[in-house]
Amino acid sequence: MKRAERLIDVLVQLARIGAGISFSVLIGAVLIQVVGRFIGSSPVWTEELTRYALLFSVAFGAGLSFRTGDLVNVDVICESLPGRVPWLLRLFAGIVTAGLAIYLLPHAWKYVSIGKMQTAPALGIKMHYVHFTVWLMLALLALFASLRVVGMLTGTEDGKPRKPEED
Repeated sequence: MKRAERLIDVLVQLARIGAGISFSVLIGAVLIQVVGRFIGSSPVWTEELTRYALLFSVAFGAGLSFRTGDLVNVDVICESLPGRVPWLLRLFAGIVTAGLAIYLLPHAWKYVSIGKMQTAPALGIKMHYVHFTVWLMLALLALFASLRVVGMLTGTEDGKPRKPEED
Protein backbone atom coordinates (compact mmCIF):
# COMPACT_ATOMS: atom_id res chain seq x y z
CA MET A 1 0.00 0.00 0.00
CA LYS A 2 2.96 2.30 0.48
CA ARG A 3 3.51 2.44 -3.30
CA ALA A 4 -0.15 3.14 -3.97
CA GLU A 5 -0.15 6.02 -1.49
CA ARG A 6 3.04 7.38 -3.05
CA LEU A 7 1.50 7.16 -6.54
CA ILE A 8 -1.62 8.98 -5.35
CA ASP A 9 0.53 11.68 -3.74
CA VAL A 10 2.47 12.12 -7.00
CA LEU A 11 -0.76 12.39 -9.02
CA VAL A 12 -2.18 14.94 -6.58
CA GLN A 13 1.03 16.98 -6.73
CA LEU A 14 1.07 16.91 -10.55
CA ALA A 15 -2.55 18.11 -10.66
CA ARG A 16 -1.73 20.86 -8.14
CA ILE A 17 1.28 21.93 -10.20
CA GLY A 18 -0.83 21.98 -13.37
CA ALA A 19 -3.51 24.05 -11.64
CA GLY A 20 -0.86 26.40 -10.24
CA ILE A 21 0.86 26.92 -13.59
CA SER A 22 -2.41 27.52 -15.43
CA PHE A 23 -3.57 29.94 -12.73
CA SER A 24 -0.23 31.78 -12.91
CA VAL A 25 -0.62 32.12 -16.68
CA LEU A 26 -4.14 33.42 -16.10
CA ILE A 27 -2.91 36.02 -13.62
CA GLY A 28 -0.08 37.07 -15.95
CA ALA A 29 -2.39 37.46 -18.94
CA VAL A 30 -4.92 39.48 -16.97
CA LEU A 31 -2.14 41.68 -15.56
CA ILE A 32 -0.82 42.38 -19.07
CA GLN A 33 -4.37 43.13 -20.16
CA VAL A 34 -5.01 45.57 -17.30
CA VAL A 35 -1.67 47.36 -17.71
CA GLY A 36 -2.22 47.51 -21.46
CA ARG A 37 -5.62 49.12 -21.06
CA PHE A 38 -4.18 51.57 -18.56
CA ILE A 39 -1.50 52.74 -21.01
CA GLY A 40 -3.80 52.81 -24.02
CA SER A 41 -3.91 49.43 -25.77
CA SER A 42 -3.82 45.86 -24.54
CA PRO A 43 -2.64 43.01 -26.75
CA VAL A 44 -5.45 41.09 -28.44
CA TRP A 45 -4.01 37.70 -27.51
CA THR A 46 -4.35 38.29 -23.75
CA GLU A 47 -8.13 37.81 -23.84
CA GLU A 48 -7.77 34.47 -25.61
CA LEU A 49 -4.94 33.29 -23.36
CA THR A 50 -7.01 34.19 -20.29
CA ARG A 51 -9.87 31.99 -21.46
CA TYR A 52 -7.58 29.06 -22.26
CA ALA A 53 -5.73 29.34 -18.94
CA LEU A 54 -9.07 29.33 -17.13
CA LEU A 55 -10.04 26.14 -18.96
CA PHE A 56 -6.80 24.45 -17.91
CA SER A 57 -7.30 25.62 -14.32
CA VAL A 58 -10.72 23.98 -14.28
CA ALA A 59 -9.39 20.83 -15.94
CA PHE A 60 -6.65 20.35 -13.34
CA GLY A 61 -8.82 21.48 -10.46
CA ALA A 62 -11.89 19.26 -11.04
CA GLY A 63 -10.27 16.06 -9.82
CA LEU A 64 -8.65 17.83 -6.91
CA SER A 65 -11.99 19.39 -5.99
CA PHE A 66 -13.62 15.97 -6.00
CA ARG A 67 -10.88 14.68 -3.71
CA THR A 68 -11.25 17.54 -1.23
CA GLY A 69 -15.06 17.62 -1.37
CA ASP A 70 -15.15 21.10 -2.83
CA LEU A 71 -16.68 20.04 -6.15
CA VAL A 72 -20.06 18.79 -4.96
CA ASN A 73 -20.56 17.54 -1.46
CA VAL A 74 -23.92 17.29 0.25
CA ASP A 75 -22.58 15.91 3.50
CA VAL A 76 -25.11 17.73 5.68
CA ILE A 77 -27.79 15.25 4.66
CA CYS A 78 -25.65 12.20 3.92
CA GLU A 79 -23.59 12.22 7.09
CA SER A 80 -26.66 12.57 9.32
CA LEU A 81 -28.10 9.27 8.11
CA PRO A 82 -27.75 6.22 10.37
CA GLY A 83 -25.22 3.36 10.23
CA ARG A 84 -23.39 2.51 7.04
CA VAL A 85 -25.70 4.53 4.78
CA PRO A 86 -23.32 7.54 4.50
CA TRP A 87 -20.46 5.22 3.51
CA LEU A 88 -22.65 3.52 0.88
CA LEU A 89 -23.75 6.89 -0.52
CA ARG A 90 -20.12 8.05 -0.78
CA LEU A 91 -19.24 4.78 -2.54
CA PHE A 92 -22.20 5.13 -4.89
CA ALA A 93 -21.27 8.76 -5.69
CA GLY A 94 -17.68 7.74 -6.45
CA ILE A 95 -18.78 4.87 -8.71
CA VAL A 96 -21.28 7.02 -10.61
CA THR A 97 -18.81 9.90 -11.00
CA ALA A 98 -16.03 7.62 -12.24
CA GLY A 99 -18.40 5.71 -14.51
CA LEU A 100 -19.85 8.81 -16.13
CA ALA A 101 -16.43 10.39 -16.63
CA ILE A 102 -15.04 7.17 -18.15
CA TYR A 103 -18.08 6.87 -20.41
CA LEU A 104 -17.57 10.43 -21.67
CA LEU A 105 -13.81 10.10 -22.31
CA PRO A 106 -14.02 8.69 -25.87
CA HIS A 107 -16.60 11.32 -26.82
CA ALA A 108 -14.37 14.04 -25.40
CA TRP A 109 -11.47 12.66 -27.43
CA LYS A 110 -13.59 13.01 -30.58
CA TYR A 111 -14.11 16.66 -29.59
CA VAL A 112 -10.33 17.06 -29.14
CA SER A 113 -9.67 15.62 -32.61
CA ILE A 114 -12.04 18.13 -34.20
CA GLY A 115 -9.76 20.88 -32.90
CA LYS A 116 -6.92 19.70 -35.17
CA MET A 117 -8.74 21.40 -38.04
CA GLN A 118 -9.17 24.70 -36.19
CA THR A 119 -6.77 27.46 -35.21
CA ALA A 120 -7.18 30.07 -32.49
CA PRO A 121 -7.56 33.49 -34.15
CA ALA A 122 -5.29 35.59 -31.92
CA LEU A 123 -2.69 33.11 -30.64
CA GLY A 124 -2.57 31.00 -33.78
CA ILE A 125 -2.38 27.69 -31.89
CA LYS A 126 -4.25 24.56 -32.91
CA MET A 127 -7.50 24.30 -30.99
CA HIS A 128 -7.01 20.65 -30.09
CA TYR A 129 -4.63 21.86 -27.38
CA VAL A 130 -7.48 23.89 -25.92
CA HIS A 131 -10.12 21.20 -26.50
CA PHE A 132 -7.85 18.77 -24.66
CA THR A 133 -8.91 20.46 -21.42
CA VAL A 134 -12.31 18.74 -21.62
CA TRP A 135 -10.68 15.30 -21.93
CA LEU A 136 -8.15 16.13 -19.20
CA MET A 137 -10.87 17.23 -16.79
CA LEU A 138 -12.85 14.03 -17.34
CA ALA A 139 -9.73 11.86 -17.04
CA LEU A 140 -8.65 13.44 -13.76
CA LEU A 141 -12.19 13.31 -12.40
CA ALA A 142 -12.41 9.61 -13.33
CA LEU A 143 -8.99 8.96 -11.80
CA PHE A 144 -9.68 10.62 -8.46
CA ALA A 145 -13.19 9.14 -8.22
CA SER A 146 -11.79 5.69 -9.00
CA LEU A 147 -9.08 6.13 -6.40
CA ARG A 148 -11.76 6.97 -3.83
CA VAL A 149 -13.77 3.86 -4.76
CA VAL A 150 -10.72 1.59 -4.64
CA GLY A 151 -9.67 3.10 -1.33
CA MET A 152 -13.12 2.56 0.13
CA LEU A 153 -13.35 -1.03 -1.08
CA THR A 154 -9.89 -1.91 0.23
CA GLY A 155 -10.54 -0.19 3.55
CA THR A 156 -7.68 2.30 3.26
CA GLU A 157 -10.07 5.26 3.33
CA ASP A 158 -13.65 5.96 4.31
CA GLY A 159 -14.52 8.06 1.26
CA LYS A 160 -14.84 11.29 3.15
CA PRO A 161 -13.35 14.32 1.40
CA ARG A 162 -9.66 14.82 2.16
CA LYS A 163 -8.80 18.41 2.89
CA PRO A 164 -5.12 19.28 2.22
CA GLU A 165 -4.53 20.27 5.85
CA GLU A 166 -5.70 16.79 6.91
CA ASP A 167 -3.16 14.92 4.73
